[in-house]
Amino acid sequence: MTSELFAPLSLRSGHVLDNRIAKAAMEENMAGDGQLPDKELFGLYRRWAAGGTGLLITGNVMVHAEALTGPAGVVLDAAAPLEPFIEWARAGKSGGGAIWMQINHPGRQIGSDMPGVVWGPSAVALDLGKHSSRFGRPVAMTPEQIQATVTRYAVTAQRAEQAGFDGVEVHAAHGYLLSQFLSPLVNKRTDQWGGSLENRARMLLDVVRAVRTAVSPSFAVAVKLNSADFQRGGFDADDARQVIEMLEPLGVDLVELSGGSYESPAMSGRPADARTQAREAYFLDLAKDLVKTSPLPLMLTGGITRRETAERVLDSGVAIIGMGTALAVTPDLPDRWRQGREADGQLRPVTWSDKALASTAGMAQVRHQMRRIARGSRPTPGTHPAFALISERRKQRRALRRYRAWLSASQGAA
Repeated sequence: MTSELFAPLSLRSGHVLDNRIAKAAMEENMAGDGQLPDKELFGLYRRWAAGGTGLLITGNVMVHAEALTGPAGVVLDAAAPLEPFIEWARAGKSGGGAIWMQINHPGRQIGSDMPGVVWGPSAVALDLGKHSSRFGRPVAMTPEQIQATVTRYAVTAQRAEQAGFDGVEVHAAHGYLLSQFLSPLVNKRTDQWGGSLENRARMLLDVVRAVRTAVSPSFAVAVKLNSADFQRGGFDADDARQVIEMLEPLGVDLVELSGGSYESPAMSGRPADARTQAREAYFLDLAKDLVKTSPLPLMLTGGITRRETAERVLDSGVAIIGMGTALAVTPDLPDRWRQGREADGQLRPVTWSDKALASTAGMAQVRHQMRRIARGSRPTPGTHPAFALISERRKQRRALRRYRAWLSASQGAA
């Protein structure tokens, strides 16, 4: 059975993907000592590499050691040893596909118990109702901090290429730092980084220029962008259309579309906007509109679990379909599709009314499956979300102690 799903895709850098199926980034939070990838991540990516995807995109790798999305986040900065990343790239390419590193800075989306810095375009804190105190209060970045952060992205990208990765994806979605600059709800600056969309996009565009300059022309550079933030008055589909047009002259290979943030977790299937609920391919309606005008190939991620849905997404004009949770439950799903088979099942639904807590529990369920895959065990989709959440919090407490000690030692050495 032939299908566009299994046709190769050539990108403008000359990079060729074997097929149109990508493992989208999921935050593993599985770093070992020194905030480095270790055997757990190697095992996980070898398993995914053997499952038939054309592209694996890592969970977000931090460009700033003092700003992590979680205490077990991987850091690749100027000081990190390269050998663990070389091994990670080898594992990801062991099945013949490509591996890209997603690179990120969390900005204000940092836990209040984390050491380090909590930065944002403006001093606008997360509003999660009764859960707001779980996150630190941000301070507005200075121009010098903005420029230093742009440089950090470029350094991480350059080192990713040296380690053997095939590309990087700059994370500008889900309410992280670059997404915060894009959002008129979060970015209240009155200088060159605030106000108009052109100004709010300035940091993202500077990051992409710096990354593209730091790596070779054949190294892929992608951007992950919200199709919408799903917040009234926030970044919307028309903003996304304009930003994609701004990215086109900068040598970007691909734009991945997602949506939502910690405040409106549409990416987990629990958005504030009812249009994305209770169906697969959460953001397909928005993507169909963006495809019509996009000068760049688009990848769509969010809720895709069945081959029929994946085919429908490609038929809309999207170039690549991205899957996250589905591959945490069935790591060989692309190969199954080739054989006319589907996934074994889906994760147990999280039906809690508290959206923020439900989103956190959903992510904990996914990480529970990833850890099982990393150990060579079979996924257990029926795991209760409460069990996964409690287990995850225990692991994160231990990781936080290690991260605090490591960061303190690193700062002392500097």
